[in-house]
Amino acid sequence: MVRGNAVGDTAGTADAAAASSSARVRSAEAAENFPVALRVLPTRHRTRLQAVYAVVRTIDDLGDEGPGTPAERVAALEAFRADLHSPRPRSPVLAALARDAPDLPTEPFDRLIVANVQDQHVASYPTWDALLGYCALSADPIGRIVLALFGAAPADPTSPVLRASDAVCTALQVLEHCQDVREDRVRGRVYLPAEDLDAFGVAVEELDRPVATPRLRALVLYETERAERLLDEGAAVVGALRGWARLAVAGYVAGGRAAVDALRRVDGDVLGRAEEAAHSRRRDVLRHLPRAARASRP
Repeated sequence: MVRGNAVGDTAGTADAAAASSSARVRSAEAAENFPVALRVLPTRHRTRLQAVYAVVRTIDDLGDEGPGTPAERVAALEAFRADLHSPRPRSPVLAALARDAPDLPTEPFDRLIVANVQDQHVASYPTWDALLGYCALSADPIGRIVLALFGAAPADPTSPVLRASDAVCTALQVLEHCQDVREDRVRGRVYLPAEDLDAFGVAVEELDRPVATPRLRALVLYETERAERLLDEGAAVVGALRGWARLAVAGYVAGGRAAVDALRRVDGDVLGRAEEAAHSRRRDVLRHLPRAARASRP
């Protein structure tokens, strides 16, 4: 196929991803997978969160589902980054962000873009620490954006609140990696650390099976326990917040606890019982929300 102007192509790719992401935001809010606590927020907060969510989804779509080669996806991501820093962004989702949440810092969004660029040339991580480094780019910025959105982000970059927020977001990312083993494998990525695969005797080819082997189930439950410890460590962030910010962040913590329960309920079989785990997770969020809002530990 003959390609047109490269700049025009990457901008068109970003626009297509933005349109898709905007539609997904609307459908997600109507569906069960939109964070339950966020549905009761006042319109102003919901509008700002929707604008953020659409930008984040667009970045992920460009990295995960963008057409062409990895180099072309990187070009599309870099074009989107340039548009993010433009005084008059042309992307619909960035224009909405500038209109609805002009006070947000761009640095966390930059880190999300860097994570997706990294996805184009890094398909696996050798150690737990290496995976945590990736989560610092792909997950932790979300919590910092949410805190800033509610005016609750501390000015001190070493604040315990930020550390707790990062722990919650990393936990959520690890749990998502556990849930999405098959989906990530189809994309050529493995987010279970190589050292853990080796320790549990799990061959990468086992991720392609219709049902998880006992070794893989044990590994998934091990990573789930690690994520739960991070979630426990970070849950204190809720107690440092007030008002709607507290409810919103409690919703994310409750979602993490529901994911932990779901993975354990299917005994770590994220291949053969993935749909069961997803249904269980959505159902259990409300059960965990009151405790998360009280910032109590399990």
